[in-house]
This record gives sequence, structure tokens and C-alpha cells, in this order.
Amino acid sequence: MKKIIAAFDGLKLSTGTMDYAIHIAKSYNAHLVGIFLDDYTYSGYGYGELLARAEEKNIMQLLDEADRLKRKAAADRFTTQCREAAINFSVHHDRKIAMKELLHESIYADLLIIDRKESFGNGEELQPTGFIHDLLADVHCPVLLVPGKFIPPVKNIILYDGSPSSVYAIKAFDYVMQPFKHLETEVVSVKATASSLHVPDNMLMKEFMKRHFPKAVFTVLKGSAEETIVTFLLQQKEEVMVILGAYQRNRVSRWFKPSMADMLVQQTKLPLFVAHN
Repeated sequence: MKKIIAAFDGLKLSTGTMDYAIHIAKSYNAHLVGIFLDDYTYSGYGYGELLARAEEKNIMQLLDEADRLKRKAAADRFTTQCREAAINFSVHHDRKIAMKELLHESIYADLLIIDRKESFGNGEELQPTGFIHDLLADVHCPVLLVPGKFIPPVKNIILYDGSPSSVYAIKAFDYVMQPFKHLETEVVSVKATASSLHVPDNMLMKEFMKRHFPKAVFTVLKGSAEETIVTFLLQQKEEVMVILGAYQRNRVSRWFKPSMADMLVQQTKLPLFVAHN
């Protein structure tokens, strides 16, 4: 049994995160932990609202109580959904700095599931949010970035460029997401126009994949990696899950550098399984 953690902002509950997490935990007979990041520095109201209602008696206490009740309702909803799904689960309320708490929790998890738009802030942010960007750089386990609406995956697309990071992501996916390794799987590489149609490290890669995803098919595209991959993925159906290696601070893969990971979050709506070595 594996341990899956799902990160939630109790003030803006992501049903996508909850539905993906419960579906995967049930498929895997895994233990699911709902991490409710009740960051004491973050509230559901801003200074503008506080100033506008400054004349109301005990307004801060009232707003804080409203936040508390909203967070409780979110955790209660998660609990109810898990019980109805008959899965093993628990709930953690982390009340310190959200990023620090989530990174610490990720040390002891096999997979982290989180909404790709999560920000733990009140304002609108461009994707990837600062929170997601920093999380991907420092997290200690694979991450599944999910859209707001749950769609059961029917196909895996593995992005492979020959880098250790992209191969590590395949290993991590095989280990963590075994119920989904039997889905249709396509390995996609991008090469320069003048290059051959062989995938990088062709013999070694196919020998490796035969042991992990024996029915996988290989596709080699020509062109610029960033533009070609985004165009390719935009043509896919919503039932696709994308697997890729990602960057760490001061260790950038030659292909999946920050601009590639950012572009996939910005321009696609597919769930992204992200792992770095």
C-alpha cells in the first residue's frame, strides 16, 4: 500500500484534487492523507474588506471565525467523500507556513496531488503560480498537477528527451502509478529537423521500456521542443495523463527546463505527473 497526500486550500477547496486523489487511492488501495494547509498568514479576506468594514464591531474576529468554519466544512466534505468511497484515509491540519509544511509532508509520501492553479493567496496569478513553481523545484516526491475537473485517464504520454530526469520520471510513474501503467502509452521525443527518427539512446531506452511499459509506442517529432510538445498536447483528448521530468534549483534538464514545465502548465489542461531526480 502506498501513501498519497493531497494538498488543499480549505478556503478554496479544489474538487479536482479531491476527485483525482480518491480515484487513484481507490484504484491502488492506497492510504490517502488530506493535507489542509491552514496557513496562519493567509486568510479569506483582504485588507480592503477589513478597512471597508472597520466600523463593524469585532469584524476581524467575525471574519476569522468565518474562515475557520469554511476550512472545517472543506475538511468535513473530504472526510465524507473518502468514507463513501470506502478508502483508507486520514486528515492533517498544518497551520504553519503552507510551503514549508507541504514540503515537509512530501518527504514521507509516495505521491503528492495538487491543483495546478493552487496559490494559497487571494489574488489571481498567472500559471504556474509562485506556489506551484517553488513546489516543483523543492518537493521530495513525485507530483500530480491536476485540473479543476476530474476526467479518468485512458492514455499516458511520456515526454522523453534522453535526460536522466526524463528517465527517472518513468521509473517514478511505474512505481507510484501502477494501476495506470497498463493504459495505452506513447513515448514522445522531439529532435531537430535534420536528425534521425531514432529516440535518444535508442537501444538502451527501448530495452528499458520493454521491462516497464512493454506495449508502449514511440513517436519522434521534429522541430523546437517547446513549441512542438505544446502543439502536440493541445491536439490530445482530455483523458490523457502526461509524464515528464522537471527542474530542480540549480539543476536544469537540457529539455525540461523551467520554460517547458511552465508552458505545459500555462497552455494545457491535462494532468501532469512531474518527477525530478
